[in-house]
Amino acid sequence: MEFDWLEAPFDLKALTPRAIEESFEDPFSLRLLPDFDHGEARYFNLGRSSEGRGIFSVFWTDGKTMRVIAARPMTKDEENFFERKNAE
Repeated sequence: MEFDWLEAPFDLKALTPRAIEESFEDPFSLRLLPDFDHGEARYFNLGRSSEGRGIFSVFWTDGKTMRVIAARPMTKDEENFFERKNAE
């Protein structure tokens, strides 16, 4: 899948597009569909970059293109959730 980085609505200097893409490529990444509906499907991705940095992303996809709406480092609770789910 291709990533659409045009007019990203967040700062791409704090987390580079490459690091975010790597978190999606992580074989242990978690993709979740939240329990709420705002008209368009939004998904969560929790994964690690190749440097081992945990990244939480919100994105949508049409099956061909992924558009990251927000991305940030994982919180401690998200890190714990990520580790627990991967241990199951």
